[in-house]
Amino acid sequence: MSLATNTAAPAPAPVPGLAWAIWRRTGFAPALLLVLLVLNIWLNPVRFAPSNWGTLLGLAAPLIGAALASTPAILGGRGGIDVSVGPLMGFVNAIVVKVLITNLGLTSPFVIITAAVLIGAAIGAVNGFLAAYVRIQPIVATLGTYLVLIGITLTILPSPMGTVPDWLKLFSGSLSIVPLAAIFLLWWGIRRLPYYDLLMATGSDDRAAYTAGVDVPFVRFLSYVITGIFAGIAGLMLTALIGSADANIAPTYTLIAISAVALGGVSLAGGRGGLLGAAIGAICIFLIQSVLTLFNVSTFVLQIAYGTILVVAICLTAIQDRIEKRARQR
Repeated sequence: MSLATNTAAPAPAPVPGLAWAIWRRTGFAPALLLVLLVLNIWLNPVRFAPSNWGTLLGLAAPLIGAALASTPAILGGRGGIDVSVGPLMGFVNAIVVKVLITNLGLTSPFVIITAAVLIGAAIGAVNGFLAAYVRIQPIVATLGTYLVLIGITLTILPSPMGTVPDWLKLFSGSLSIVPLAAIFLLWWGIRRLPYYDLLMATGSDDRAAYTAGVDVPFVRFLSYVITGIFAGIAGLMLTALIGSADANIAPTYTLIAISAVALGGVSLAGGRGGLLGAAIGAICIFLIQSVLTLFNVSTFVLQIAYGTILVVAICLTAIQDRIEKRARQR
C-alpha cells in the first residue's frame, strides 16, 4: 500500500491593489491632508466653508502648479531638482504682462498661452541640455538658470506694474482648476506613452536602463522640457492670481514646491511618485500656511516651517522605502 504525499501548492503572491498603488505614489500625504483639512475647518470654519473652496483653490493654484512642474525632472533621477521653477514662473509673468500685454498690446489667449508654454519649454530645454548632455549636476545647472532668470526679470521689471485681461483674471478663482486640469491632462497623455516607463526606469536605476538600451540623456532632457512647460502654465496661474507683474513673488515658490513634492511621496532620488502626490503635498503646505497665518506668525516662522517640512518629508520617504522593501521581501 503506497501512501500518496499530499503537498499543497504554494499560494500565489498577492497582487498589489489600488491602496498599495496609491501608497506608492502619495505616501503619507493623504492622511496628512485629511488631518490638516479637519484642523483648518475647525479653526476657521468661515474661510473653509464650501462656498469659499473656489477662492481657496485659486489662492493655492500657483503653489500646486509649481509642485506639479517640479515633479517630472525629479522623477528622472540623478538628483534632478530644478530650482529654477520659481524664477521661470516669474519670468513668464514679466514677459506676459510687461512685454506682450503692456508693450505690444497683445491680449489674445492663444498668443499669451502659447508664449508661456514656449518660454517654459525653451528654458526647460536649456536646463535639460546642461544636466543631461553637459552632465553638470542638476542643482548647479538649474541654480545658474535661477540666477540668470531673476536678473533678467528684475531688469525687465524693476517694480510691480501692469494689469491682465479679464479672461486671464477668471483663472484666479474656481476656474483655476482649468490650467491645473490641463497639466494633469498632458501628464495623462505622457503616462500612456512608452516614454513614461523609460522615465521611471531611468529614475529608478539609470545604469540598468542604459544597459537595457534606453537613451538615458534624452529621457532626462525631455523631463526638463516637460518641467519647463508645466512651469510656464504655473506662471500664468500666478499672473492670474496677482493680476499684474511682480518680479519678487515667484522665486519664493522654489523651496515650497520642492517641499511639497517630497511631502507628496515623490522620491527625490527619482523613479517613484507622481503628480497626484505632488498636488496633495502642495495642498498640505497651503493648509499649513493657513493655520500659521491664523495665529499671525511672521514670515520668518513660515520659512522655518518650510525647511522643517522638507526634512520631515524626506524622513517620511525613507520610512516609506523601508516599508516597501519589507513588503517585497515577504
